[in-house]
Amino acid sequence: MLFVYTLNKVNLKTPSFTMNRFSLFTLGVVLACISISTSIIQAQKNGKEIVRPASYSPLTLADSRDLQSILSQSVNEVVSSGNFKPEELAATLIDLRDPANLKWANINGDRNIYPASVVKMFYMAALERQLEDKKVTLTKELERGLHDMIVDSSNEATQYILDVLTDTSSGAELPQKEFEAWQYKRNRVNRFYSSLGYENINVNQKTFCEDAYGIEQQSRAYKGQNRNMLTTNAVARLLSEIALRRMVTPERSEAMLALMKRDPSKKTADNDDQSTGFTGKAIIDGKLEGVSLWSKAGWTSKSRHDAAYIETSDGLKFVLVIFTENHANDREPIPAIAAKVIKRLREQRS
Repeated sequence: MLFVYTLNKVNLKTPSFTMNRFSLFTLGVVLACISISTSIIQAQKNGKEIVRPASYSPLTLADSRDLQSILSQSVNEVVSSGNFKPEELAATLIDLRDPANLKWANINGDRNIYPASVVKMFYMAALERQLEDKKVTLTKELERGLHDMIVDSSNEATQYILDVLTDTSSGAELPQKEFEAWQYKRNRVNRFYSSLGYENINVNQKTFCEDAYGIEQQSRAYKGQNRNMLTTNAVARLLSEIALRRMVTPERSEAMLALMKRDPSKKTADNDDQSTGFTGKAIIDGKLEGVSLWSKAGWTSKSRHDAAYIETSDGLKFVLVIFTENHANDREPIPAIAAKVIKRLREQRS
Protein backbone atom coordinates (compact mmCIF):
# COMPACT_ATOMS: atom_id res chain seq x y z
CA MET A 1 0.00 0.00 0.00
CA LEU A 2 1.47 3.43 -0.99
CA PHE A 3 0.97 6.39 1.33
CA VAL A 4 1.70 9.94 0.11
CA TYR A 5 2.06 12.79 2.54
CA THR A 6 3.69 16.25 2.56
CA LEU A 7 5.54 18.33 5.12
CA ASN A 8 6.06 22.10 5.22
CA LYS A 9 9.57 23.36 4.69
CA VAL A 10 11.71 23.33 7.79
CA ASN A 11 13.17 26.68 8.85
CA LEU A 12 16.87 25.82 9.14
CA LYS A 13 17.64 29.04 10.95
CA THR A 14 15.79 27.95 14.08
CA PRO A 15 15.89 24.75 16.12
CA SER A 16 12.12 24.22 15.64
CA PHE A 17 9.91 23.61 12.64
CA THR A 18 6.20 23.96 11.90
CA MET A 19 3.59 22.00 9.98
CA ASN A 20 0.13 23.13 9.02
CA ARG A 21 -2.95 21.32 10.40
CA PHE A 22 -3.56 19.45 7.18
CA SER A 23 -0.04 18.03 7.18
CA LEU A 24 -0.35 17.00 10.81
CA PHE A 25 -3.63 15.28 10.09
CA THR A 26 -2.19 13.53 7.02
CA LEU A 27 0.83 12.34 8.95
CA GLY A 28 -1.44 11.03 11.69
CA VAL A 29 -3.51 9.10 9.18
CA VAL A 30 -0.37 7.63 7.61
CA LEU A 31 0.99 6.50 10.95
CA ALA A 32 -2.37 5.03 11.94
CA CYS A 33 -2.62 3.12 8.66
CA ILE A 34 0.88 1.77 9.09
CA SER A 35 0.04 0.71 12.62
CA ILE A 36 -3.14 -1.07 11.55
CA SER A 37 -1.41 -2.77 8.61
CA THR A 38 1.35 -3.91 10.96
CA SER A 39 -1.25 -5.28 13.39
CA ILE A 40 -2.89 -7.32 10.65
CA ILE A 41 0.45 -8.68 9.46
CA GLN A 42 1.33 -9.61 13.05
CA ALA A 43 -2.05 -11.29 13.45
CA GLN A 44 -1.27 -13.40 10.40
CA LYS A 45 2.17 -14.32 11.67
CA ASN A 46 1.57 -14.77 15.38
CA GLY A 47 0.76 -18.44 14.99
CA LYS A 48 -2.81 -18.18 16.26
CA GLU A 49 -4.51 -18.86 12.93
CA ILE A 50 -6.68 -21.98 12.99
CA VAL A 51 -5.02 -24.22 10.44
CA ARG A 52 -6.57 -26.93 8.31
CA PRO A 53 -5.13 -30.33 9.29
CA ALA A 54 -2.74 -31.70 6.69
CA SER A 55 -4.64 -35.00 6.65
CA TYR A 56 -8.08 -33.42 6.27
CA SER A 57 -10.26 -34.33 3.32
CA PRO A 58 -13.87 -33.12 2.96
CA LEU A 59 -16.77 -35.53 2.86
CA THR A 60 -17.88 -36.82 -0.52
CA LEU A 61 -21.68 -36.71 -0.56
CA ALA A 62 -23.80 -38.19 -3.34
CA ASP A 63 -27.35 -37.04 -4.02
CA SER A 64 -29.89 -39.74 -3.30
CA ARG A 65 -33.36 -39.94 -4.81
CA ASP A 66 -34.48 -42.32 -2.08
CA LEU A 67 -33.32 -40.01 0.71
CA GLN A 68 -34.82 -37.00 -1.08
CA SER A 69 -38.16 -38.80 -1.23
CA ILE A 70 -37.96 -39.71 2.46
CA LEU A 71 -37.08 -36.19 3.53
CA SER A 72 -39.52 -34.41 1.22
CA GLN A 73 -42.47 -36.60 2.20
CA SER A 74 -41.66 -36.26 5.90
CA VAL A 75 -41.35 -32.49 5.73
CA ASN A 76 -44.37 -31.95 3.50
CA GLU A 77 -46.66 -34.03 5.69
CA VAL A 78 -45.76 -31.92 8.71
CA VAL A 79 -45.68 -28.42 7.26
CA SER A 80 -48.79 -28.87 5.11
CA SER A 81 -50.85 -29.16 8.27
CA GLY A 82 -49.52 -25.85 9.60
CA ASN A 83 -48.98 -22.36 8.29
CA PHE A 84 -45.42 -22.79 7.06
CA LYS A 85 -44.23 -20.85 4.07
CA PRO A 86 -41.72 -22.71 1.85
CA GLU A 87 -38.85 -20.47 2.93
CA GLU A 88 -39.53 -20.93 6.66
CA LEU A 89 -38.05 -24.42 6.89
CA ALA A 90 -34.79 -25.98 5.78
CA ALA A 91 -33.60 -29.53 6.36
CA THR A 92 -30.67 -31.78 5.45
CA LEU A 93 -30.42 -35.56 5.83
CA ILE A 94 -27.16 -37.54 5.55
CA ASP A 95 -27.04 -41.35 5.74
CA LEU A 96 -23.85 -42.43 7.54
CA ARG A 97 -24.33 -46.22 7.41
CA ASP A 98 -21.70 -46.60 4.71
CA PRO A 99 -18.88 -44.09 5.32
CA ALA A 100 -17.36 -44.94 1.94
CA ASN A 101 -20.63 -44.19 0.14
CA LEU A 102 -22.27 -41.25 1.90
CA LYS A 103 -25.63 -40.11 0.57
CA TRP A 104 -27.67 -37.04 1.31
CA ALA A 105 -30.73 -34.95 0.53
CA ASN A 106 -31.92 -31.50 1.48
CA ILE A 107 -34.73 -28.98 1.32
CA ASN A 108 -33.55 -25.36 1.17
CA GLY A 109 -30.23 -26.74 2.36
CA ASP A 110 -28.16 -23.85 0.98
CA ARG A 111 -30.37 -21.11 2.36
CA ASN A 112 -28.71 -18.72 4.84
CA ILE A 113 -30.52 -18.78 8.18
CA TYR A 114 -29.63 -17.27 11.54
CA PRO A 115 -28.49 -20.40 13.45
CA ALA A 116 -29.02 -19.27 17.04
CA SER A 117 -27.05 -21.59 19.35
CA VAL A 118 -26.32 -24.20 16.68
CA VAL A 119 -23.29 -22.03 15.80
CA LYS A 120 -21.71 -23.15 19.07
CA MET A 121 -20.91 -26.49 17.44
CA PHE A 122 -18.66 -24.62 14.99
CA TYR A 123 -16.86 -22.82 17.80
CA MET A 124 -16.41 -26.12 19.64
CA ALA A 125 -14.74 -27.78 16.64
CA ALA A 126 -12.51 -24.75 16.03
CA LEU A 127 -11.41 -24.79 19.67
CA GLU A 128 -10.61 -28.49 19.51
CA ARG A 129 -8.42 -27.78 16.50
CA GLN A 130 -6.51 -25.10 18.42
CA LEU A 131 -6.14 -27.39 21.41
CA GLU A 132 -4.77 -30.13 19.16
CA ASP A 133 -2.23 -27.71 17.68
CA LYS A 134 -1.35 -26.51 21.20
CA LYS A 135 -2.15 -22.93 20.23
CA VAL A 136 -4.58 -22.81 23.14
CA THR A 137 -4.03 -24.39 26.54
CA LEU A 138 -6.86 -26.29 28.17
CA THR A 139 -7.37 -24.88 31.65
CA LYS A 140 -10.09 -25.83 34.11
CA GLU A 141 -11.88 -22.61 33.27
CA LEU A 142 -11.70 -23.21 29.52
CA GLU A 143 -12.93 -26.77 30.05
CA ARG A 144 -15.85 -25.39 32.07
CA GLY A 145 -16.64 -22.86 29.36
CA LEU A 146 -16.59 -25.48 26.60
CA HIS A 147 -18.84 -27.78 28.59
CA ASP A 148 -21.35 -25.06 29.43
CA MET A 149 -21.41 -23.76 25.83
CA ILE A 150 -22.51 -27.15 24.46
CA VAL A 151 -24.21 -28.97 27.32
CA ASP A 152 -26.10 -25.98 28.76
CA SER A 153 -25.99 -23.80 25.63
CA SER A 154 -24.65 -20.93 27.72
CA ASN A 155 -24.32 -17.68 25.79
CA GLU A 156 -21.87 -16.26 28.34
CA ALA A 157 -19.63 -19.30 27.91
CA THR A 158 -19.82 -18.88 24.14
CA GLN A 159 -18.70 -15.26 24.42
CA TYR A 160 -15.66 -16.42 26.40
CA ILE A 161 -14.82 -19.21 23.94
CA LEU A 162 -14.98 -16.86 20.94
CA ASP A 163 -12.68 -14.40 22.75
CA VAL A 164 -10.17 -17.23 23.26
CA LEU A 165 -10.41 -18.33 19.64
CA THR A 166 -9.98 -14.89 18.10
CA ASP A 167 -7.99 -12.83 20.62
CA THR A 168 -10.77 -10.24 20.61
CA SER A 169 -12.95 -8.92 23.39
CA SER A 170 -16.10 -6.86 23.70
CA GLY A 171 -15.96 -3.17 24.49
CA ALA A 172 -16.49 0.26 23.05
CA GLU A 173 -16.82 1.01 19.35
CA LEU A 174 -13.53 1.64 17.58
CA PRO A 175 -12.43 4.05 14.85
CA GLN A 176 -12.68 2.43 11.44
CA LYS A 177 -9.03 1.46 10.97
CA GLU A 178 -8.72 0.01 14.45
CA PHE A 179 -12.01 -1.78 13.97
CA GLU A 180 -10.78 -3.37 10.74
CA ALA A 181 -7.83 -4.89 12.59
CA TRP A 182 -10.15 -6.13 15.35
CA GLN A 183 -12.60 -7.57 12.80
CA TYR A 184 -9.79 -9.34 10.96
CA LYS A 185 -8.97 -11.25 14.13
CA ARG A 186 -12.65 -11.92 14.82
CA ASN A 187 -12.94 -13.53 11.37
CA ARG A 188 -10.37 -16.17 12.29
CA VAL A 189 -13.01 -18.89 12.66
CA ASN A 190 -14.47 -17.98 9.25
CA ARG A 191 -11.06 -18.37 7.65
CA PHE A 192 -10.67 -21.81 9.23
CA TYR A 193 -13.92 -23.15 7.84
CA SER A 194 -13.24 -21.54 4.47
CA SER A 195 -9.96 -23.46 4.35
CA LEU A 196 -11.97 -26.67 4.86
CA GLY A 197 -14.19 -25.83 1.91
CA TYR A 198 -17.25 -24.60 3.81
CA GLU A 199 -19.18 -22.02 1.83
CA ASN A 200 -22.05 -19.61 2.34
CA ILE A 201 -21.64 -19.34 6.12
CA ASN A 202 -20.68 -16.64 8.63
CA VAL A 203 -19.44 -17.66 12.08
CA ASN A 204 -17.88 -14.66 13.77
CA GLN A 205 -20.41 -13.35 16.28
CA LYS A 206 -21.11 -13.94 19.94
CA THR A 207 -24.49 -15.15 21.11
CA PHE A 208 -26.48 -13.04 23.56
CA CYS A 209 -29.56 -13.47 25.71
CA GLU A 210 -30.56 -9.90 24.90
CA ASP A 211 -28.66 -7.69 22.45
CA ALA A 212 -25.13 -6.82 21.40
CA TYR A 213 -23.61 -3.45 22.30
CA GLY A 214 -20.51 -1.45 21.45
CA ILE A 215 -18.02 -3.10 19.17
CA GLU A 216 -20.16 -6.24 19.01
CA GLN A 217 -22.95 -4.21 17.42
CA GLN A 218 -20.40 -2.48 15.22
CA SER A 219 -19.21 -5.92 14.09
CA ARG A 220 -22.78 -6.82 13.18
CA ALA A 221 -22.89 -3.69 10.99
CA TYR A 222 -25.52 -2.25 13.37
CA LYS A 223 -28.51 -3.61 11.46
CA GLY A 224 -27.54 -7.26 11.58
CA GLN A 225 -26.00 -7.48 8.11
CA ASN A 226 -23.03 -9.38 9.54
CA ARG A 227 -24.88 -11.69 11.91
CA ASN A 228 -24.00 -15.36 12.15
CA MET A 229 -25.46 -17.30 9.25
CA LEU A 230 -25.45 -21.03 8.56
CA THR A 231 -27.07 -23.47 6.17
CA THR A 232 -28.48 -26.83 7.15
CA ASN A 233 -26.09 -28.36 4.60
CA ALA A 234 -23.06 -26.88 6.36
CA VAL A 235 -24.32 -27.90 9.80
CA ALA A 236 -25.09 -31.45 8.65
CA ARG A 237 -21.65 -31.73 7.09
CA LEU A 238 -19.87 -30.66 10.29
CA LEU A 239 -21.95 -32.93 12.50
CA SER A 240 -21.30 -35.82 10.08
CA GLU A 241 -17.56 -35.17 10.19
CA ILE A 242 -17.70 -35.27 13.98
CA ALA A 243 -19.87 -38.42 14.02
CA LEU A 244 -17.49 -40.15 11.61
CA ARG A 245 -14.55 -39.11 13.84
CA ARG A 246 -13.07 -37.06 11.01
CA MET A 247 -13.07 -33.61 12.61
CA VAL A 248 -9.61 -32.71 13.99
CA THR A 249 -8.76 -36.22 15.28
CA PRO A 250 -10.81 -39.30 16.20
CA GLU A 251 -10.12 -38.63 19.87
CA ARG A 252 -11.23 -35.02 19.70
CA SER A 253 -14.32 -36.00 17.71
CA GLU A 254 -15.15 -38.41 20.54
CA ALA A 255 -14.76 -35.58 23.04
CA MET A 256 -17.14 -33.40 21.03
CA LEU A 257 -19.70 -36.20 20.80
CA ALA A 258 -19.49 -36.66 24.55
CA LEU A 259 -20.54 -33.03 25.03
CA MET A 260 -23.44 -33.43 22.58
CA LYS A 261 -24.75 -36.72 24.03
CA ARG A 262 -28.42 -36.33 25.00
CA ASP A 263 -30.67 -38.44 27.21
CA PRO A 264 -34.31 -38.24 26.09
CA SER A 265 -35.36 -40.28 29.12
CA LYS A 266 -34.29 -37.57 31.55
CA LYS A 267 -36.95 -35.92 33.70
CA THR A 268 -37.30 -32.19 33.11
CA ALA A 269 -40.00 -29.56 33.07
CA ASP A 270 -38.06 -27.49 30.53
CA ASN A 271 -39.82 -27.63 27.15
CA ASP A 272 -36.65 -26.33 25.52
CA ASP A 273 -34.29 -28.89 27.00
CA GLN A 274 -31.92 -30.13 24.29
CA SER A 275 -32.50 -33.76 25.24
CA THR A 276 -36.30 -33.73 25.31
CA GLY A 277 -37.60 -30.64 23.55
CA PHE A 278 -36.35 -31.11 20.00
CA THR A 279 -35.43 -34.28 18.09
CA GLY A 280 -35.40 -36.18 21.38
CA LYS A 281 -39.14 -35.60 21.65
CA ALA A 282 -39.60 -37.98 18.70
CA ILE A 283 -37.90 -40.72 20.70
CA ILE A 284 -40.09 -40.00 23.73
CA ASP A 285 -43.38 -39.70 21.87
CA GLY A 286 -42.70 -42.77 19.75
CA LYS A 287 -41.52 -44.79 22.76
CA LEU A 288 -38.52 -45.74 20.66
CA GLU A 289 -36.01 -48.06 22.30
CA GLY A 290 -32.38 -48.57 21.44
CA VAL A 291 -31.99 -45.06 20.03
CA SER A 292 -28.95 -42.90 20.82
CA LEU A 293 -28.96 -39.15 20.26
CA TRP A 294 -26.27 -36.52 19.94
CA SER A 295 -27.38 -32.98 19.15
CA LYS A 296 -27.05 -29.22 19.36
CA ALA A 297 -30.22 -27.18 19.40
CA GLY A 298 -30.81 -23.46 19.00
CA TRP A 299 -33.79 -21.26 19.55
CA THR A 300 -34.75 -17.59 19.72
CA SER A 301 -38.01 -15.68 19.81
CA LYS A 302 -38.28 -16.26 16.04
CA SER A 303 -36.45 -19.50 15.30
CA ARG A 304 -36.25 -23.11 16.43
CA HIS A 305 -33.49 -25.42 15.17
CA ASP A 306 -31.90 -28.77 15.88
CA ALA A 307 -28.88 -30.62 14.54
CA ALA A 308 -29.09 -34.29 15.48
CA TYR A 309 -27.04 -37.44 14.97
CA ILE A 310 -29.03 -40.62 15.58
CA GLU A 311 -28.00 -44.25 15.90
CA THR A 312 -30.48 -47.07 16.41
CA SER A 313 -29.95 -50.59 17.68
CA ASP A 314 -31.18 -51.94 14.34
CA GLY A 315 -28.42 -50.21 12.40
CA LEU A 316 -29.60 -46.74 11.37
CA LYS A 317 -26.96 -44.01 11.47
CA PHE A 318 -27.90 -40.60 10.14
CA VAL A 319 -27.64 -36.87 10.64
CA LEU A 320 -30.78 -34.77 10.43
CA VAL A 321 -30.64 -30.98 10.66
CA ILE A 322 -33.86 -28.96 10.73
CA PHE A 323 -34.11 -25.16 10.89
CA THR A 324 -37.46 -23.39 11.26
CA GLU A 325 -38.18 -19.67 11.25
CA ASN A 326 -41.17 -17.69 12.53
CA HIS A 327 -42.44 -20.77 14.38
CA ALA A 328 -40.35 -20.58 17.53
CA ASN A 329 -43.18 -21.60 19.83
CA ASP A 330 -44.24 -24.57 17.72
CA ARG A 331 -42.46 -27.51 19.32
CA GLU A 332 -43.98 -30.21 17.12
CA PRO A 333 -42.47 -29.87 13.61
CA ILE A 334 -38.89 -30.90 14.44
CA PRO A 335 -39.73 -34.12 16.35
CA ALA A 336 -42.58 -34.94 13.97
CA ILE A 337 -40.27 -34.76 10.95
CA ALA A 338 -37.59 -36.77 12.77
CA ALA A 339 -40.09 -39.50 13.65
CA LYS A 340 -41.26 -39.79 10.05
CA VAL A 341 -37.67 -39.94 8.78
CA ILE A 342 -36.84 -42.78 11.18
CA LYS A 343 -39.96 -44.67 10.17
CA ARG A 344 -39.29 -44.32 6.44
CA LEU A 345 -35.61 -45.22 6.74
CA ARG A 346 -36.62 -48.43 8.46
CA GLU A 347 -39.24 -49.18 5.82
CA GLN A 348 -36.73 -48.52 3.04
CA ARG A 349 -34.33 -51.07 4.48
CA SER A 350 -36.91 -53.80 5.06
